[in-house]
Amino acid sequence: MAGHTENEITVGAPVDLVWEVTNDLPNWPGLFSEYASVEILAQEGDTTRFRLTMHPDENGTVWSWVSERTADRAGLTVRARRVETGPFAHMDIHWQYFAVPGGTRMKWTQDFAMKPDAPVDDDGMTRRINHNSRVQLELIRSRIEQRERENRAPAVSRL
Repeated sequence: MAGHTENEITVGAPVDLVWEVTNDLPNWPGLFSEYASVEILAQEGDTTRFRLTMHPDENGTVWSWVSERTADRAGLTVRARRVETGPFAHMDIHWQYFAVPGGTRMKWTQDFAMKPDAPVDDDGMTRRINHNSRVQLELIRSRIEQRERENRAPAVSRL
């Protein structure tokens, strides 16, 4: 058995802005509410290896792991995987971006399996990922749409 999730949202902003904001790894702690820090470990071409550290969970545990992601700007896709898998046997994430009327549709697909000794099984993690993805996608939409509104606001001139 393995876990699989698909979550998506439409952001009222151009694909260039959505791409720029969501692929600015050093600024993820200001975009996602769950991440306390991002440390870039290596960059080679379009592939970045980085450490993500989360805010403490409800039990005070701080989770951290190394991931690697490869961005394909021309194809509007990102492929990512956990290098340090922690409780996962594997975790692969596929981000897709689609220009649509009125903005950008962003889709996250996650394929994973939990290790036998993980604190939750595949079904439990599927529920957690689906819940958290909806929370994070709404937050991302809100933050990017706010930025888009600010970009569109006419400059106030002062005499």
